[in-house]
Amino acid sequence: MNMQAMMKQVQKLQKDMTKAQEEINNTEFTGKSSLVTITMDGQKNIKNVKITAEELDKDDIEMLEDMFVVAHNDAVKQIDKITEEKMGAFTKGMPNIPGLF
Repeated sequence: MNMQAMMKQVQKLQKDMTKAQEEINNTEFTGKSSLVTITMDGQKNIKNVKITAEELDKDDIEMLEDMFVVAHNDAVKQIDKITEEKMGAFTKGMPNIPGLF
């Protein structure tokens, strides 16, 4: 393979990776626990929190805090899974070189 063809291939790979990352960043992920729902973007920023308060007693604040953590972690796991699925396709079989991409 000549150098020019290899550079075109690298440029296409970079373009495809950028597009995949933009898709992830623009996707909303929803994490849920029984009383808490959190919506995040692909950059792990919380966009919305919904608490089902009618089922909540004032004594249940500690439980609510725990449910918030569970819902947040659920959304983060979804983002990580999608990121690995989409971005992992670009790095399969490549050596792990820090800073390469």
